Amino acid sequence: MARIFSGVQPTGNLHLGNYLGAIRNFVNLQKGNECIYCVVDLHAVTVWQEPKNLICNTREVAAAFIAAGVDPKKSIIFNQSAVSAHTTLSWVLNCVVRVGWLNRMTQFKEKAGKNRENASVGLYVYPALMAADILAYFATHVPVGDDQKQHLELTRDIAQKFNNDYDVDFFPIVEPLILEDAARVMSLRDGRQKMSKSDPSDNARINITDDADTIAKKIRRAKTDSEPVPDGSQSLGTVATRPEAFNLIDIFCALTECSRTEIMSEFGGKPFSEFKPALADAAITSLGPVGTEMRHLLNDPAEIDRVLADGANRARSISEPIIKEVHGIMGFLNP
Repeated sequence: MARIFSGVQPTGNLHLGNYLGAIRNFVNLQKGNECIYCVVDLHAVTVWQEPKNLICNTREVAAAFIAAGVDPKKSIIFNQSAVSAHTTLSWVLNCVVRVGWLNRMTQFKEKAGKNRENASVGLYVYPALMAADILAYFATHVPVGDDQKQHLELTRDIAQKFNNDYDVDFFPIVEPLILEDAARVMSLRDGRQKMSKSDPSDNARINITDDADTIAKKIRRAKTDSEPVPDGSQSLGTVATRPEAFNLIDIFCALTECSRTEIMSEFGGKPFSEFKPALADAAITSLGPVGTEMRHLLNDPAEIDRVLADGANRARSISEPIIKEVHGIMGFLNP
């Protein structure tokens, strides 16, 4: 049985891309695996967070997990800051990882931008905390997208270096879990940009908690062009020339588990005025029940907190013995 670890940042505005790209797959991964799903609030504070919002956003992610079908009795759901193993092991791994390795992390360069000197140290050492998240549970597999592959490679390098430095076969070398059906959902306003929580326009994304009318309205307003729906022929464009059109097709594919060929066979050559209502129906059918259940759960924060507390206790039962072994290997005296 594989032990799978994954996490989602509580930064608000969970959207269709989060659902199709990650959360929906968390549900499927429960079959035959031991799953640990974390609300990574420590990662969130690498940039400043309004404390009250962080509390609400943490509950929002937990509610999304449960509403989508993650079973808190079978899988472990908890928030990262509630389990001290993450920060304890992170410091140990900060002393293992090399500065040169962190300097090669492209995500830091992208997030820090031109103001690199003003970025937090936490953002810089983020990959070491991510490695601690995984290694604190001896996770064997981690589902990853393109933007996390480099960090997982670093986790493997850190684990190997720790094992070599202390001449032990202790940390497992985690394997990436590439999910072929994980959708890459782009913005409804710009087909070249990923759908994002931080986009200033709420119309650029479909939030998981949006109701049916809002979903339909956002899809109706989604950017397209004057050409008909692509049919696969060069005459009606490509992904490169019509990114918004193909983004909507790909969203339809992900929602219905149909291929591009099937969708274009049905709608190719037709106006988007015919395509968009069908896409809206598919989105409402797929996402609607999740949003409804999520809103219901958010009305009972005490129950969400109970699930998180129970998950944290179960997470500690796995991670604390591992941390104790790490301390013993390194020579820490624990009277």
